Amino acid sequence: MIRQRLLLSVFAATLAFGIAAPALAEGTPVPAKARFSSASAYTGQPALSETVAMIQAGGGASKFNSVTLISFLAGDLTSAEVAKLDKQFGAKKVKSFLTVFTFVVDDAVSKVVAAKVPLPTPDPVALKDGKSLSAALYTLGENGDTWNVEYMLDELVTHPIHVAVMNDIDAKYGSKADANYHIILTQAMFDLKAAYKL
Repeated sequence: MIRQRLLLSVFAATLAFGIAAPALAEGTPVPAKARFSSASAYTGQPALSETVAMIQAGGGASKFNSVTLISFLAGDLTSAEVAKLDKQFGAKKVKSFLTVFTFVVDDAVSKVVAAKVPLPTPDPVALKDGKSLSAALYTLGENGDTWNVEYMLDELVTHPIHVAVMNDIDAKYGSKADANYHIILTQAMFDLKAAYKL
């Protein structure tokens, strides 16, 4: 089943898609950085149990929908959160965010499934409810005393796949839509943190 063959280890992903970190002339790797900020990138093993939990909460790999995921994460707060984001960013940008978010997951899944590497079962604690999954996702974005959405995405799918998916967003929707996706996802995560007192 596609849903159970979803993602892979960092090394398999990197080798499968030929995405390697740039290196200095003397062979020392250049520290990976986030695209939309000066934050460092996460380059360790991905949190695949949480990744699978997030995808299942959004309807599963074959029918993932960002609206379904947001509804799961926010629960009874969904209407209020969407209204807040619409007022803050404008309905057009929120619609773009939701479209790009669905594309992001579909694109990442297609890249990962092609590698045919089995995945762990979803984290049952994360899938318990919206608060639990919000907490799990928010924790992935923590990097020392800071929080960064790109760090969270790196932890979910690996930095190389995150970069490859961003390149695909740019090609399909443009770099402004890519930046908008990251900005609104950041705000949504902050809103969930505040609402659930994480």
